[in-house]
Amino acid sequence: MANSYLTRSLASTNTSWTFSAWVKRSGISEGSIYLTSWGSNGVDATGIGFNNDDELFYYSEDGGSNRQRKTSAKYRDVNGWYHVVVKSSSNAITLYVNGEEPTQSWVSGSAGQALDTSTMAIGKWVTSNYYFNGYMSHVAFVDGQALAPTVFGQTDSTSGIWKFKSPTGVTWGTNGFHLKMENSGALGTDSSGNTNTFTVNGNLKQALDTPSNVHCTLNRLYRTNEYSLTNGNNTFTNASSGNHRMTAGTLAASSGKWYAEVKVTAVGGNYPQIGIINPNLYKVNADFGDTGRGYSYLSNGQKKYNNSVTSYGNSYTTGDIIGIAMDLDNNKLYFSKNGTFENSGVPTSGSTGTGAAFSTVADTFYTFGQTAYSTSSVYDWNFGNGFFGTTAITSAGSNGNGSLFEYDVPSGYYALNTKNINTYG
Repeated sequence: MANSYLTRSLASTNTSWTFSAWVKRSGISEGSIYLTSWGSNGVDATGIGFNNDDELFYYSEDGGSNRQRKTSAKYRDVNGWYHVVVKSSSNAITLYVNGEEPTQSWVSGSAGQALDTSTMAIGKWVTSNYYFNGYMSHVAFVDGQALAPTVFGQTDSTSGIWKFKSPTGVTWGTNGFHLKMENSGALGTDSSGNTNTFTVNGNLKQALDTPSNVHCTLNRLYRTNEYSLTNGNNTFTNASSGNHRMTAGTLAASSGKWYAEVKVTAVGGNYPQIGIINPNLYKVNADFGDTGRGYSYLSNGQKKYNNSVTSYGNSYTTGDIIGIAMDLDNNKLYFSKNGTFENSGVPTSGSTGTGAAFSTVADTFYTFGQTAYSTSSVYDWNFGNGFFGTTAITSAGSNGNGSLFEYDVPSGYYALNTKNINTYG
């Protein structure tokens, strides 16, 4: 996450090397943000990242003169993962994304700069604070060889999608490393055999969101300057009062049973709403309950749909955790407060819909989301990664099926991620 990064010292120089990383962006058009960089000062440094136009680029400063190579393609997907590979063959630089070599050119200069004995950073520009905002997995570096992307990825024979491949038979070289990031307590551990372990800086967190299993987050592409999304697009902070500000998830389903949690970090005023929405009906300046956009649970304990507000359950406020159980097989919706379902709801009751907040949810696509009105509204979502903001859940409930939630997940319900949608959706 932003303001967190990894560092270690480099031990030798080389004009040939390969950098590989799987990345999921949490923002777009953020200025220059770096996946990796190395150098000793601002005029002798090299980095790889995305620029303000969302193009992948290689950049180096050498004695005050700069060299930059970038793609013409723009990478603005904030839901899926990209596989980025950059290789230097005797300072000839080539950039790859998802196994392909996009159209690219030198903006300045005509060759790269050699790897040098300096400091290497993962997740920022080495000499200043141009942090990468998003998720990273299986970050690898090969010192002394320019390797093809097929060493680290491959095309799935069934779907045709580029997917992760564990690198084997690689001669890593003196500075080489492979950071799998599998150990939450030691995210900088090198698995290449070189023991080139990195030092963790900042509040770096491990997520269950991976290239092979993409989790729902709040959708950055809906964002306006009226609210902000942080912490991997899981924290919503309203920045404008006077109008409703709506946000919604990146993944949706039309069948299956799905569960998510949201912690009310600051409740805000004018009765914010938590619930589900058809993403095709998303509108920034609106609330969930108007004209059939979605179904919501208000902070005053009422429920709303199609401009109709009726009584439902208990009110909620700062510090409360709201659970949402969305049954799209039986078109019913349930809400819990701090682990207890409102209205004596029984999400496992199926077609009977015992205690459901809404027992006539329309038959269409839905995702999770919310509406807020006050600038003091802050909500931390947990779609199964096990965090509210930067704070890990205090005690994982049962029946998470590989995901981590604060409270017990109703039997038959699952986190909204690509693996579960493929299996249960």
